[in-house]
Amino acid sequence: MLPIGPLMIEHRFIERMIQIMKVQLEKIQTESKADSSQIERIIRFIKGYADRCHHGKEEEILFRELGRKNISPEHKQTMEELVEDHKLGRKITMSLLEANQKYQQGEVGALSVIAAGLRSLIEFYPKHIQKEDRDFFIPVMGYFSQEEKEAMIREGYESDSQLFHQEHEKLITELNMRKPSSR
Repeated sequence: MLPIGPLMIEHRFIERMIQIMKVQLEKIQTESKADSSQIERIIRFIKGYADRCHHGKEEEILFRELGRKNISPEHKQTMEELVEDHKLGRKITMSLLEANQKYQQGEVGALSVIAAGLRSLIEFYPKHIQKEDRDFFIPVMGYFSQEEKEAMIREGYESDSQLFHQEHEKLITELNMRKPSSR
């Protein structure tokens, strides 16, 4: 397997979430209300999976290793665009998070910002994924030896394992903070 294999599999999960976002956006447009808890789950997925896990591996492993290579100006430019895309995705997600919090507090006007955020992510991710899958991932594999590819795969699995443990440690900490008072 190539180190881009797991990244491309992760893209398929993100595409599935895009379909869920479309359903939520349609619901907002037809019912003039948002399911705040569903929006919260979407945000959690985008922040935790798409950005922290997926984009994290791209930036911290693949892009780092490409930065050590003498890559073509075209690939270097594409890699820089992808990093900027990641920053844009984070910005859109933060805007969606803030709008959802305001909506939960009763600010009806935040609904249009939620809709705009969902629409932006729905437009953003397919283009971003296509750029990576079609134009970038496969061609840049040629810069690496088999040993380097295997090392990146191992590092990706280790990154996922650490993230898995961090997320569950965070959950336990949050649950411990919610202990009912003893009587």
